[in-house]
Amino acid sequence: QVQLAESGGGLVQAGGSLRLSCIASGRTFSGYVMGWFRQAPGKEREFVAGIRWSSGTTRHADSVRGRFTISRDSAKNTVYLQMNSLKPEDTAVYYCVADPSVILATQDGEYDYWGHGTQVTVSS
Repeated sequence: QVQLAESGGGLVQAGGSLRLSCIASGRTFSGYVMGWFRQAPGKEREFVAGIRWSSGTTRHADSVRGRFTISRDSAKNTVYLQMNSLKPEDTAVYYCVADPSVILATQDGEYDYWGHGTQVTVSS
């Protein structure tokens, strides 16, 4: 059973940085895609970034490109989301996701496995 455990959320001022981590367990993840979604209060869940585990190919949403970077450490079975130049509109619960696929999908229904989420709050 795949398990995903996020950490690294918190309160930060606008313009600041945070790094989210997601430790994945339960199997080897070659052939998987991993990623991050977020959901702000009253809004739908949205894709943030994704990465193919084997190749390291990444995809970022337009709203975060140039500010956020997804990466992975295969030895630690960990996916990271480095978030710089944070804005109040980045405030949300951030979820780590995984799926046995090579497609970097942006729809939440395409991902089979979800973590519990970590809160990120950006103050103005």
